[in-house]
Amino acid sequence: MTANRLPKDGEAYLFENVVAAPESVLARLTDVVDWRQEDARIMGRTVALPRLTAWYGDAGYRYSGVDNPPQPWLDELLPLKATAERLAGVGFNSVLLNLYRDGSDSVAWHRDAEPALGPDPIIASLSLGAVRRFKLRHRRDKGLTIDLDLPPGSCLVMGPGSQVHWLHALPKTAKPVGPRLNLTFRRILEPAA
Repeated sequence: MTANRLPKDGEAYLFENVVAAPESVLARLTDVVDWRQEDARIMGRTVALPRLTAWYGDAGYRYSGVDNPPQPWLDELLPLKATAERLAGVGFNSVLLNLYRDGSDSVAWHRDAEPALGPDPIIASLSLGAVRRFKLRHRRDKGLTIDLDLPPGSCLVMGPGSQVHWLHALPKTAKPVGPRLNLTFRRILEPAA
């Protein structure tokens, strides 16, 4: 077992080299996934998300005013889902895919705390493509931050407490960087309203 990366109030485990031929998987998913450029409601404004997204699974999901009706599982996603479930020790019924095309694509500080995920969700996040710096920050102890470089073919399991007590982000970078695909496997407990 890999070591817990959070010093308090939660669990996060980084497993490396869990996806065989991550470059091939990235190329295939980039081609077959039905990518969308979404607009989200953030702090009362409608803004284009700085990344492409797609939602597959058995249940819909809503966040930041974005409705994600479920698309049927692609055959290419099923072995990745099985890997995420094995590492996390839980079953998942949905996946949010985020394609960060270059260093100007990002995701701001947030936590996955929608009611449909339950009070303390476990999320498994598979990374393909370019290495990017993933940041975690404690919600109350704001000076407590963790930086993780997520290599291709890795899986970060954000376990109990991680969505309750921690925020996470993938900031923009000025460094030249290629595309990165992130698949966040989740268990939706109730359908999106």
